[in-house]
Amino acid sequence: MNATIRSEQVEPTAEADNNAVSEVEEGIREFVRNDIAYLRRPHLASPETAPHGGPLESSESAVNNVNSLIQRVAGTSLAEIEKLISELESLRDLLHAEGQRVQREISGYAQLSQAAMKSTRMIADNVNQWKRAADGLRNS
Repeated sequence: MNATIRSEQVEPTAEADNNAVSEVEEGIREFVRNDIAYLRRPHLASPETAPHGGPLESSESAVNNVNSLIQRVAGTSLAEIEKLISELESLRDLLHAEGQRVQREISGYAQLSQAAMKSTRMIADNVNQWKRAADGLRNS
């Protein structure tokens, strides 16, 4: 029954998310720079025959880098979300089990209370009978 929520974990993940967002933004900026640089360069040869793979390969590598960054950021976020979901599910199960236990306890106390009331009535009835019997003996 150890259900604690750790608020100190929120700040480091927020900082990590900010770093990851910065990395993604930098990757997108680099991709745009490469894409614009390709448009500004004079076309001496077709992009397919350009030396060193040409602008198409650099654009593809930039796109792959951006995709990689986005997947890393999304993967981290998804992992955190899944961890939180599993913690919430375990807390829900704990609360459900505790609710059932409390219901059983209340039911037990209600039955005990009814038994105590019946016993009290029986004792009161017996005392009244004894009192009547004692009064009858005194009057005779």
